[in-house]
Amino acid sequence: MRVVSGIQPTGTPHLGNYLGAIVNYVRLQDEAEVAGGDCLIFLADLHAISMPHDPARLHAATLEMVATLVACGVDPRKTVLFNQAQVHQHAELQWLLSGTARMGWLNRMTQWKDKAGKNREGQSVALFSYPVLQAADVLLYQATHVPVGEDQKQHLELARDIAQKFNNDFASEEAPVFTLPEPIIPPGAARIMSLRDGSAKMSKSADSDMSRINLSDDPDTIARKIKKAKTDAEPLPSEAKGLEARPEALNLVTIYAALAGSSVEAVLGEYGGQGFGSFKPALAELTVASLSPIVERFTALRDDRESLDAILARGAAQARELAIPTLAAAYRALGLVRA
Repeated sequence: MRVVSGIQPTGTPHLGNYLGAIVNYVRLQDEAEVAGGDCLIFLADLHAISMPHDPARLHAATLEMVATLVACGVDPRKTVLFNQAQVHQHAELQWLLSGTARMGWLNRMTQWKDKAGKNREGQSVALFSYPVLQAADVLLYQATHVPVGEDQKQHLELARDIAQKFNNDFASEEAPVFTLPEPIIPPGAARIMSLRDGSAKMSKSADSDMSRINLSDDPDTIARKIKKAKTDAEPLPSEAKGLEARPEALNLVTIYAALAGSSVEAVLGEYGGQGFGSFKPALAELTVASLSPIVERFTALRDDRESLDAILARGAAQARELAIPTLAAAYRALGLVRA
């Protein structure tokens, strides 16, 4: 079992990142260790340059994300934790795979259409081709499993298509160059939405800071954001079916359930019939209690730049060592070096 996943180091990490991805990283690192496998998590700084960015902020955000992951329980002794830019094999393999990837495949990528909008001609080549880099990110390490959300399933399918075509074109069935990774969609993974719009995901890029709970927010700020979170006038129902047309209410109940390690049904069993005047203070108390230890560890780690740099350097050295055989096999398969 070899689990590989990446997270972009852009913006301040928020509750959606934590409940939607990071808690699963911690679970997967422990499962991989028990199975005698590996877990690799990388900061996708090469992906970040596909969009306009501030170089100084990118470096600071990379270190900030390392601090966040470690504060949330990702253990550099169990997980290979690194940033892409220190592992040149990612970019090299992307170029080698670009000969196999097809324009039509990339044109069909939903996120390309969403991010490019109507100004496709004005977008960077990197934004168009970054799914090929995503394929390289996982194929480079012979990943067997990749945790994905619903919005990333298409990209993993592309990685499998690229791997399959490369193996068919340049390798034998008995000795394929790449492993075809399987998706892991964590059971019951929480999908956390904006506090201002229950139909939109909680996002680092949203204009309003009130739309998200940052992992660096102090208790008073967390309580204020939850108090002002958009809701409706109806009390909470006693069953989950009653939340189907109430996205903001569903979001707050989902957050409570995820933080409590419970279910939406169990939360409604306790709070059904009550209004948000009662539920929001309870949610704020739970959120503060859950995040305070993380914020404390994060704050201490964020200021220790030397330790963060050391974590990334050590992880990058491990990642480069793991990447060497696959990249060498790809060069040989393409006839770029003697077989």
